[in-house]
Amino acid sequence: MSWQLALLNRHLRWFEKPALARHPVERLRRSFELKSKVYFHGPWGRVYRRDTLAGVPVQWAQARDAREEPVILYLHGGAYVFGSSDTHRAMLARLSALTGLRACLPDYRLAPEHPFPAQIKDALAVYRALRTGHEVIIGGDSAGGALSFALLHEILAKDIAPPKGVFALSPLTDMTFSGASITENAERDVVLAPGRIGEMCEMFLAGHDPDDPRASPLRGQYDGAPPVWMVVGDTEFLRDDAVRMQARLRAQGVSSVLHVAPDHPHVWPLFHNVLPEAKATLNDLADWIRAL
Repeated sequence: MSWQLALLNRHLRWFEKPALARHPVERLRRSFELKSKVYFHGPWGRVYRRDTLAGVPVQWAQARDAREEPVILYLHGGAYVFGSSDTHRAMLARLSALTGLRACLPDYRLAPEHPFPAQIKDALAVYRALRTGHEVIIGGDSAGGALSFALLHEILAKDIAPPKGVFALSPLTDMTFSGASITENAERDVVLAPGRIGEMCEMFLAGHDPDDPRASPLRGQYDGAPPVWMVVGDTEFLRDDAVRMQARLRAQGVSSVLHVAPDHPHVWPLFHNVLPEAKATLNDLADWIRAL
């Protein structure tokens, strides 16, 4: 473990986890937007551009010399209630510099103002618009990881042209929260407070069945899916969401890779500016993308 990771873990435990546990959604939204501007910076020469696809606002993040395709469709995390293309664009600009690919980040509708299934409708609309002229790689983190797999489930169910691959960082895949790590890692997780995440997911579901595979992609069908790449920290309370997701994918014949990283916090690649482990993970992801 690098000294940067050790220091980051302490900071997250002492400051960010308590804030996430008690602050109202509006404050979390403002705080994440502000902190992303302070802490997350894309590489030199990156380009950000706002656009609209299929009626959904999106933001392009790319290196200046990125090629036209395939396109990375990236679905940001934030428990479906906060986060935006702005909070995640620096990480995708870094990934663009490593892969030479453009990234499209939708600002999908957020709960509680727009509960399930608004997010899936937005993601599918953007995917259809992109897939019309391009090969697409889908990715996401946390709830955006859940949305990535939910989108994949919908694509396969509707017999839409599939993506080249799917990747997920610390994904949420089970809204019934039945994995053993939910209790085993409740205290060990330096970022997420399980009770509060459950509350936010209730805002998203708004009474809908959590076993619906569009809400809990662990219940989904993925026969014929493209390769999948995932990472998760071994101390995350969502660890078993990723572990069980890989088992389900493999049981359905899907090629999948899962890296379980010791003592890594939730969605650590966001900290690519300061964390050697984050840079290494993005390099590994870029290698996987280039090999598709």
